[in-house]
Amino acid sequence: MDVDVVGRILSTLPADDDHPYRTGPWQPQTTEWQADDLEVVEGEIPTDLDGVYLRNTENPVHPSLKNYHPFDGDGMLHVVGFRDGTAFYRNRFIRTDGFVEEQEAGQALWAGIAERPSLALREDGWGARRRMKDASSTDVVVHRGTALTSFYQCGDLYRVDPYSAETLGKEGFNGKFPFEWGVSAHPKIDDKTGEMLFFNYSKEAPYMKYGVVDANNDLAHYVDIPLPGPRLPHDMAFTENYAILNDFPVFWDPEALKSDAHISRWHRDMPSRFAVIPRRGQSSDIRWFEAESTYVLHFVNAYEEGDEIVLDGFFQGDPEPADNGMGNKWERSFRFLALDRMQARLHRWRLNLTTGLVTEEQRSDSITEFGMMNGDYTGGKYRYAYAATGKPGWFLFDGLMKHDLQTGSEEHFSFGDGVYGSETAMAPRVGSTAEDDGYLITLTTDMNQDASFAVVLDASRVGDGPVCKLKLPERISSGTHSTWAAGSELRRWQTADTAASAVGL
Repeated sequence: MDVDVVGRILSTLPADDDHPYRTGPWQPQTTEWQADDLEVVEGEIPTDLDGVYLRNTENPVHPSLKNYHPFDGDGMLHVVGFRDGTAFYRNRFIRTDGFVEEQEAGQALWAGIAERPSLALREDGWGARRRMKDASSTDVVVHRGTALTSFYQCGDLYRVDPYSAETLGKEGFNGKFPFEWGVSAHPKIDDKTGEMLFFNYSKEAPYMKYGVVDANNDLAHYVDIPLPGPRLPHDMAFTENYAILNDFPVFWDPEALKSDAHISRWHRDMPSRFAVIPRRGQSSDIRWFEAESTYVLHFVNAYEEGDEIVLDGFFQGDPEPADNGMGNKWERSFRFLALDRMQARLHRWRLNLTTGLVTEEQRSDSITEFGMMNGDYTGGKYRYAYAATGKPGWFLFDGLMKHDLQTGSEEHFSFGDGVYGSETAMAPRVGSTAEDDGYLITLTTDMNQDASFAVVLDASRVGDGPVCKLKLPERISSGTHSTWAAGSELRRWQTADTAASAVGL
C-alpha cells in the first residue's frame, strides 16, 4: 500500500472527551489520506467491480457551544475506488463555508440540533431552524459525474470530486437556484433520465418545496408543497411518473417553538400523509394520502403497479421512545437514534390513485434501517433491499440484512462483536444479468484491531461473508450514508488508463 498524508486539521476537542459519539467507534479523524494499492487482507478484489464507493459522515473538529449531537459534526467524505483488481482510498473534510469559518475562529460558531438557535455566536447560518452550521455531513449522491453532499436540515449542496474527495464549491445549478432554503439531504437521482429530484423545508410558509434539476444541470422545475405548519421531513421517493413527499406527525412542538425551543414530538393522534405529485406537476396537482401514524427516516424505493404506487420504507413503531431508565445517561439521551428503540421495520404502503385509499403491511419482523438497493432498478419494480442492523441501544450498525421482497426471506451477516459498518451500497457487477448480481460495499470500524477496512460481499450470497477485505490507513469514525457510482458513469474514469490516473493525484 502506497500511503501519503495530504492534510491535517486542527481539532480543539478535549483529550479527556467522554462523549460516546466523539470517542470509541465515533472517534473523529483529523488526518486526510491518499492511499493507492490498498492492502488486501482477505480474499481478492473482484476484477468485475469497477467504480467508486463514497461515504459521508459527521466528523466533529470543535466542541459544541453546549450540547453535542451526533448530527452536528463536520462533513468528511471517504472514497474507495475499484478498478482492474486494484483499489485506492481518499478522505477529505468537506470545506463548507461554516467549516472554514470555524477553522479560522478555532471554535464552534453555530448552534447544533440539541441547542437553541439563539445560542449561536453568529446571526447568520443555515438549516430549517436557521443559525446552524452548514456541515454538508449527511448524504452523498453523484449527479452528472460529480458528488453532491448535503445537510439533513437543509443547506447548500457542495460539489465534491468523486475521485479525490476534494471540495469543488457550491452547486448552484447554473446560477438558477434560490439558496434561501437550501436543499434537504436525500435528493434522488434518476439514472434513466439524468434528473435529480429534491425537496427543502423551512419554518416559513408554505413550509416545503419540491424541485427537479435536469440532465443539463438546470433547475427545470420548482413548486410549493403547502403544509399545515413546520415539519421535519427527511427523505422522499419517486416512480417513473411521480414524486412522493411526506408530512409525518413528528415535528417541533408548536408551543415550544414560541420560546425558540425546537423539541420534536410525536403527535400520535395525527395520521401520516403522503403527497403524490407528477414529477413536473404543479401545487394544484398534489394528491394527499393518509396512513397510520408513524415517522420514516428513509425510504428504499417506490414504483407504479396498475392503479397503485407501491412505496417501501422503514416504519417506526415508536418514533418518540420514552426515557424508561434503561441504560446509562448517554443511551437515554440518544435513544432516538437507536434502531431498536425506534422499532424500525421494513414496511410497504400502497397508494391507490383511483380510490385515494392506502393499504399498508409490515414486510419484516427484523429491526433494520438505512436500506439500499441496486440503483439500476430505482423507481421501478424491484426485489431486494439491503439494510443495516443496529447494536441495541446505540447508533451503530452491527451487520446487514438482505430482504427478499418477493419471498419474504432474509439473509443476515454480522460484522462481529466490536465491529461496526456504514450504509452498504450495492454495486452491480460489470455485465450483470440479475438484480442481485453484484457486490455490497461498506467501511467498517474494528475496535478489536484498532483498524478500519473496506469490505466487499457478494450481493447474491450475503451470509457467506466477505469476498474481499482491504485495510485503510487508519481506524475511521463510524459512519452512515453512502452511494455507489459505476465507472461507466464517471467521465474521467472512462478516459483514464488506470485508477491512479483517473484520480489525477
